[in-house]
Amino acid sequence: MARYVRDVMTPAVTAVRPDASLVEAAQLMREQDIGDVLVAQDGRLLGMLTDRDITLRAVADGVDPLTVSAQSVCTPEPVTVRPDDSVTTAVALMRTHAIRRLPVVQDGAPMGVVSIGDLAQEQDPDSALADISRASPDSWPG
Repeated sequence: MARYVRDVMTPAVTAVRPDASLVEAAQLMREQDIGDVLVAQDGRLLGMLTDRDITLRAVADGVDPLTVSAQSVCTPEPVTVRPDDSVTTAVALMRTHAIRRLPVVQDGAPMGVVSIGDLAQEQDPDSALADISRASPDSWPG
């Protein structure tokens, strides 16, 4: 079993500039088949933007997603972990803060993301959540 976040995290960093529109962020999420992007500038994490943030903090209020910036809708200063933190620490942070994803940061620079699905696959590979996390996504429209 993995003991450190670096062993289970998704090491790719998918990020947008703070001034990127919500449409740009959503298109990137679609292209990468992910539910979140980091908001970063000059190699520093500023926030995390999820598909849920876009839906609840912008679209539900009727704002134009072409004119609203990622930084204005993202969660600023998100809870983070370091690559050398234990998996147990990541699980505890997710439970304490009721979150599903943690940016992995080293010296302020984003290194990746660890999700509840990553942890489920590591800690309980036979669980329903692990199965869902491993499944290929539906292609839409298809």
